[in-house]
Formats: sequence, structure tokens, C-alpha cells
Amino acid sequence: MWRDSEQVLDSIFLSYNKILNRFHSLGVTTKHGKEIKHVDLRKAIDVMIKKHPTCRWRSEKIRSRKYLVLVEGYAWLNQVYFQKEKSLIYADVDFFENRIKQYEELLKIEHKENWRNDDMNIKQLCEYFNKEDITIRKSIRKMCDLGFGEYKFLVNKKVVISKEGVEWLCKNVFKQKYLELLEEYKMELTELYIEAGYPYDNFFHKN
Repeated sequence: MWRDSEQVLDSIFLSYNKILNRFHSLGVTTKHGKEIKHVDLRKAIDVMIKKHPTCRWRSEKIRSRKYLVLVEGYAWLNQVYFQKEKSLIYADVDFFENRIKQYEELLKIEHKENWRNDDMNIKQLCEYFNKEDITIRKSIRKMCDLGFGEYKFLVNKKVVISKEGVEWLCKNVFKQKYLELLEEYKMELTELYIEAGYPYDNFFHKN
């Protein structure tokens, strides 16, 4: 019974040692091809927490001096941080897009296209992406040069970008903003997942 219980808990969260054991058995290595050590894992988890604090992937230290990591966080470490095929931002975006798809399929929720965005002028785009005017204009020029000029139009002689254009800029230029939006939506789905009775950031008093 205890073993069965431990196996169930391992499907929800893992200790650092168990993560290391999984990585070693799978042959997952550092960027330099070396065996992942505790120091490498701690650094990776620090990056994970810094980049995605709202995901609540690591436990707080309440009853124990040791942290625990949700299996979803372990998947991020494996598929994003320690993978070697893509840049971190590209792997991160792919990870959240895939997680969103999995949540939507499990919860039977229709995928939302072009969520969040509205038509925006240059000033609004600067605020939205937290970028300077010149950076926004260069990104718009790039978008138009690549054949998406229909996303740009004038309103009272001011340049306005359609909501489809804002989405294009998110996905193709300002990927960090796109990643933030994906994470926000993913966490909305996560809350629905929890409401449906599935365990998420419940560490069952093990931490």
C-alpha cells in the first residue's frame, strides 16, 4: 500500500533526488553534455521559478527543509531548460502552447484564437510591449516587409495595428510578451483543472 501511495505521489510531484535519478536514467545532460549534478538542478529550478513564478511549480518549505517540484515543473526542466535543440524562449513558448492544448483537451474546452488582443496605435503598442517608439516602428516595418501589410492602417492619420497584427508581433517579434500571455492563459486553465478535482499544487503535507 505504501509503495502504491508513493507511486501516486510521484505522479504529482518529485523530490530533487528523484528528478536527478530520472534525468540520469534518461541520459539527460547539461548543455555541455555532462551529468546533471545537484548544483545544476538547483540553478535550473532557480531559473524556472524566476521565469514562471505564477505556475507554483515548487513547494514552499513548511514541514521540511527540502523542496518538492510538481511533475509539470519537472517536464519544463526536461523539455525546456535541459533540451539542446532550441533557444530557451522558443522551447518555452512551445512548452506552454503544448500544455495549453493538453489542458483544453482534458477539460474539453474549445481553443481560443487571438485572445486578449485589440487594435492598437503606436503609443498603445509601446505600453503593451514595454518598448520604445523606434523599436515598435521597426517591428511594424518588419511585419509589413514579410507580407502582412494589411494589419497596418490609419485612423485619423495615426498608424494603427489590427488585433491580428498585434498577435503577429507577439508571436514573431516580442516572444517574451507572448510567453507571458500563454502563461497567464495556462494558469486560468490550471485553475479550472483544480476545480475539476485534479491535484495540482497540493503537496499533501510532504514539504
